[in-house]
Amino acid sequence: MLPRHHLLWLSDAGWVRLQQEAGDERQHAALLHWQRMRWPVVVRRADADAGVDDICAGIALPPDAQGNKPRIALRVRPDEIAGRRAPFLLRDIAAANLSGLPAAWQPGMTELQQHLERAGIAMAVFGSLAWQAVTAQPYVRSSSDIDLLFVPHSRAQLREGVRLLAWQAMFLPLDGEIVFPDGAAVSWKEWRQVAVLGGDEAGRVLVKRLHAVALESVGALVAGLPEQERQPCAA
Repeated sequence: MLPRHHLLWLSDAGWVRLQQEAGDERQHAALLHWQRMRWPVVVRRADADAGVDDICAGIALPPDAQGNKPRIALRVRPDEIAGRRAPFLLRDIAAANLSGLPAAWQPGMTELQQHLERAGIAMAVFGSLAWQAVTAQPYVRSSSDIDLLFVPHSRAQLREGVRLLAWQAMFLPLDGEIVFPDGAAVSWKEWRQVAVLGGDEAGRVLVKRLHAVALESVGALVAGLPEQERQPCAA
């Protein structure tokens, strides 16, 4: 089972099938262009009627003049995947693409990455920033969000990561998700409101999983995290 936001590169046979099933000429042209450029598709939440072997994925096209990003929903077969990888890390995106970001973001992005490095936390990117990094097309605007994926390895790291996000959100349009060990994803803003400011482990937050969306308790989600990150044993 592939997690949401993972990048998938498709075989030529997979692209040909998707193009044959395209809903209209514009979609067909977009898929053909994606194939020619060898750009990936991104894993999304599974459709309710998806088959057992269907991998639900998608493409977001660059925004139009009004800022709308047309999206194409796809279903990929396992044997059509030629390559895959986890989302790119913020530190890699920032190092390669800082000059292409809105000028108002650049000091805050540098500061955020410095704080994360000092805390030993790595966050990944998705959304407009990730699409721009992958395709070199102009997805990011001054009105865009910076969507981050935070996968904490301990409760202490969860607390510190949310604290850093909340602080840097005063200077950057930060959004995104906390992803727990079992794949449950929660908006970090909602988590902060319920779990941090509310301080109640019985509080419930909206959780996204690959096949479902439901309200779950804060306590159940943190139960899978140790208080401190386990250190590797010495040889």
